[in-house]
Amino acid sequence: MVPAMPVVPLPELAALRAGHHRLLGLDVGTRTVGLALSDTRLVIATPFETIRRARFAADAARIVEVVQKQGVGGFVIGLPVGMDGVEGPRCQSVRAFARNLLAVIDLPAAFWDERLSTAAVERAMIEADMTRKRRAETIDRAAAAYILQGALDALAREAGPPRS
Repeated sequence: MVPAMPVVPLPELAALRAGHHRLLGLDVGTRTVGLALSDTRLVIATPFETIRRARFAADAARIVEVVQKQGVGGFVIGLPVGMDGVEGPRCQSVRAFARNLLAVIDLPAAFWDERLSTAAVERAMIEADMTRKRRAETIDRAAAAYILQGALDALAREAGPPRS
């Protein structure tokens, strides 16, 4: 068995992804996994899909399918750090999910602090006068896009201004 790809610091993620592949953002919850895709230039994150969690094997199979069909070269996984900066049981669960996923899919991954991502997305949806039902249907993938966009913005800041 091939050892799992390690989780790397965010700045290394863009360099490790193969070619001009997209990044897949994951918002791993207890009942769902929200997915979002970047463009190939790593500028824009777009909500993609929500997976209703079942067995890990089924969840991983769906993620593998997305990776293959969408040309994904790495993952940004939201890490639910507490407001006090402490990693609690939810962080441990997400880290275990990431470890298991990377044992199945040989791609680089980085964690991104997702503090307040779901709250920020829900607030924006409420301000947009979205119904409660519609919010429930879209919040997980929108939170994944929020997480991924934060990571893409951080990568862009690190790379510096574009050259003309």
